[in-house]
Amino acid sequence: MTEALWTPPADVRQHSRIGDYLGWLERERGLAFASYDELWRWSTTDLTAFWSSIWDYFQVVAHDQPADVLPDATMPGARWFPGATLNYAENVLRMPGVGDDEPVVLGYSQTREPVILTAAQLREQVRRARAGLRRLGVGEGDRVAAYLPNIPETVVLMLATASLGAIFSSCAPEFGTRSVTDRWQQISPKVLVAVDGYVYGEKLIDRRGEVAAIQAALPSLAHTVLLPYTQGQVGLGELAADTDEPLAFTPVPFAHPLYVLYSSGTTGLPKPIVHGHGGILLEHLKMLALHHDLGPGDRFFWFSTTGWMMWNYLVSGPAVGAAIVLFDGNPAAPDLSALWRLAEVAGMTYFGTSAPYLLACRKEGVVPREVADLSKLRGLGSTGAPLPAEGFVWVYENVDPDLLLLSLSGGTDVCTGFVGGTPLNPVYPGEIAARCLGAKVEAYDPTGHPIEHALGELVISAPMPSMPVGFWGDADGSRYREAYFDVFPGVWRHGDWITISERGTCVITGRSDATLNRGGVRLGTAEFYSVVEGMAEVADSVVVHLEDDEGGAGELLLFVVLQPGLDLDDTLKAKIARELRTALSPRHIPDVIYQVGAVPRTLSGKKLEVPVKRILTGTPVDSAAAKGALANPESLLAFETLAKSR
Repeated sequence: MTEALWTPPADVRQHSRIGDYLGWLERERGLAFASYDELWRWSTTDLTAFWSSIWDYFQVVAHDQPADVLPDATMPGARWFPGATLNYAENVLRMPGVGDDEPVVLGYSQTREPVILTAAQLREQVRRARAGLRRLGVGEGDRVAAYLPNIPETVVLMLATASLGAIFSSCAPEFGTRSVTDRWQQISPKVLVAVDGYVYGEKLIDRRGEVAAIQAALPSLAHTVLLPYTQGQVGLGELAADTDEPLAFTPVPFAHPLYVLYSSGTTGLPKPIVHGHGGILLEHLKMLALHHDLGPGDRFFWFSTTGWMMWNYLVSGPAVGAAIVLFDGNPAAPDLSALWRLAEVAGMTYFGTSAPYLLACRKEGVVPREVADLSKLRGLGSTGAPLPAEGFVWVYENVDPDLLLLSLSGGTDVCTGFVGGTPLNPVYPGEIAARCLGAKVEAYDPTGHPIEHALGELVISAPMPSMPVGFWGDADGSRYREAYFDVFPGVWRHGDWITISERGTCVITGRSDATLNRGGVRLGTAEFYSVVEGMAEVADSVVVHLEDDEGGAGELLLFVVLQPGLDLDDTLKAKIARELRTALSPRHIPDVIYQVGAVPRTLSGKKLEVPVKRILTGTPVDSAAAKGALANPESLLAFETLAKSR
C-alpha cells in the first residue's frame, strides 16, 4: 500500500482550526468525533445540525435570524435558512482577529508598484466606492460589471457592490470582446468598470479598443468608469471620491444574488451561474478555516485571474481573518520561479496554484526552496486539473516536506471544492485526502447506484448551500435542471469520474464526457496526460476516443505539442507507446499519434477534449466550439484540416 507523504502531527487538534471546531462541537453540542471520517459522515447526514453549527461557530452577522435551516432538502430547489437576512460584504469586512493597521490585501503587479491595504484602508475604500456606485444610481439587484485584473480595486468594487445588494460580475481583461459580451449581454449590467490595459511580463496590452466594443454591445450600460491602470493609477477613480456617507450594508435574504459566474462556454453561450450571499459565505467560512486552516496572521495566495472562480474563493479570505495576496501578470516571467520569489516577498503562509503550474515547475527543474525563503509557508493548494502522484512527490521533495498539500476539486458551479484536504488526514501521492465537510460526494454506476472503491460518476447526493441560486434568465429552471439533474433525478451529477478508496481518499480521472472507452473499459484522461507530458520531449497533449458504431474498440487518437525544434518521428512515437504501455496498460496505446502546434484551451486553461472530438467526427468548427471562449481559437484549425483529410 502507498505510504503517506505527510501525516498529521499528534497535537493537530490543539493547533488547527478544525481541532478548535471539534472542541466547540463537544462543548456546545455534546458531539464527539474520533476521526475526520466520523465528522464527515455526520456533516452529510445531519445537514441541519452541521450547517447550523457553521453559522453559530463562525458567528455569522445577520440582521434577521433564520426561522429554520433546511425545511426542504429536495434538489434542485433546496431552501436554506429561510427568513434570514445578512450581507456577504459585512461578514468579509468584519475581518475577525485583524487589527485596523494590519495589512489585509497585498496586491502585486507587473503593471505598477505593489499596493497594500490595511483593514482600516480596505473598509474606507469600500465605503467610498459604495457611495460612488450609489451616485451612479446603483441599487439592490442592479448588475455591476468589472473588466478588471486581479488587483485590490477589483476586491473593493466587489465588496462595495455586494454591500448595496447589487450583483457583481467580472471578466479578466485578457478575455476578448466576444467572450465578454457573450457573458454580459445575458445579465444587462448598469455600470462597467474597466482598465485601459495591463502589462503581461514585458508586454503592454492595450485594452481601450475592447472596452469601447464592449460598451457598444451593452445598451444597458448607464455609466462606464475607465481606470488608467497602465499609467500606474491606484484606486477606483471617480468612484472613490471623498464623501461623508457612512459604510452600511443592505440586509438581503440568504439566497439573494451576490455574483454571477460563468461556465467556460466552449460549446455554446456560457451559463450565467448565480451565487447567493448566504451560501457562498457559509461555504467559504467552512472551507477556508476548517480545510485550509486559515485564520488571523495568515497570508493567503491563489494564482488566479478574475475570470476564474478561485478569485472569488480567494477574496473571502478576510472573512476568516486571513490577509489575501493578489498577483496580476505572467506567472512565468521572467521565469517559472517568479511566484515562489513572490511568496517570500509577500510572506505567504498559503500558496495556491494550479496542477499544470506545479507540473511545469517540476519539468523545468525548479527547486522552490532553493530560489526563495519559504519558511513561513504552511500550506500549498492545487486545483484546476488532477495533480498526479509525481506532482505530490515533487512538492514534498522540492518545496517543503512539512507543509500540508491540499489537492482540491470542485467547480464554478458551486464556487468551492467538494473534495479536498484536511489537517486531520494524511496525504498520499496522487490522492485527494477526503470528501469535504457537508459535501455528500459519491460515485454512481450508470444505473444510479452508489459504488464503493470503483470508478463512477461523481455525484453530490445531498444539497450544499453554495449550489447555484439558479441561472440568470432561466425563469422556469429548465436549463439549471438540465445542467446537473437530468441524468440522476434529484441528484447533482458533476461530470467527472471519481474513485473513492477504502481509506476515504478520492482520485478524479478526468471529465466523464471525455472518457476513453476502449472495448468497454473506461480510461480517464488525467493519468494519460501525466505519462505523456512527463516526457521531456512533450510540451502538451490532448487525447480523444472516437467510438466505433459497431461496438468495437473504436479509435484512440493522441495529439502532442513537442518542445521547440522537435519533430514527431517513428522513434518518438515508439517511445510514447512504450511509456504508456509500461506506466498504464496496452489499452492506453493510441492508434495514431499526431503532432500539432497547440492544444485548444479555455480562457482558464482547461483542455478541450470534447470540441476536438466533435470536430474530428464532422461537426463544423463554429458549431463544435465557441471560439470566444478559447485562449487560442486558431488551434482548432489543425483538427479541422485533419478531419477533412481523414
